[in-house]
Amino acid sequence: MGKMIDLKAGDGHALKAYLAEPAERPRGAVVVVQEIFGVNSHIRSVADGYAADGYLAIAPAMFDRAQRGYESGYTQAEIQAGIALMQKIAWDAAMMDASAAVEAVTRAGKVGMVGYCWGGAVTWLAAARIPGLAAAVPYYGGAIPSLNGERPECPTMLHFGETDASIPLNQARAVAKSHPDVTTHFYAAGHGFNCDQRASYNAKAAKLARERTVEFFRKHVG
Repeated sequence: MGKMIDLKAGDGHALKAYLAEPAERPRGAVVVVQEIFGVNSHIRSVADGYAADGYLAIAPAMFDRAQRGYESGYTQAEIQAGIALMQKIAWDAAMMDASAAVEAVTRAGKVGMVGYCWGGAVTWLAAARIPGLAAAVPYYGGAIPSLNGERPECPTMLHFGETDASIPLNQARAVAKSHPDVTTHFYAAGHGFNCDQRASYNAKAAKLARERTVEFFRKHVG
């Protein structure tokens, strides 16, 4: 359904991105920010899903700064490898790459962003730091509690799992309390509940979160 394209960040860094076009004229655009597993088959399928909903969807290869073309599965060894790559990407660099993706799809109209795991934290930062985003939807971003001082500048919706071992529930609730203007949803699920390739997948939570996200994008993006 989609294809790989080339992007250029503000500092000249070249990166790839997966672009999925909707069948009809786009109602807007959605940037999909990867987990620590790269732009793998799951992230491409998420982008395809938003294209099916009528959006021009783009998933930038945010790990290209550390290792080009990286994608993996979900074994413990691959999780460790992904964490090692994640630690090589500075937030400022991630913002430049995310901005390049936003710029690449502005032709479709307003631009929303959704991110998962590490990408959820990137999306949280983008809501505060990237001008012109129409909406942001971070899913279970592990670093969000440590970035609680950031102030989203666009409508933002957070999704957290109540049994997420990597984000203590009291910390997630503290984020929600600090940001009463942000819509926050909690699910009886663990980390990574949206990913149907992981043992932590929770079909009920994933479906509800996605319905809420699409409704949010319909309202703020188009």
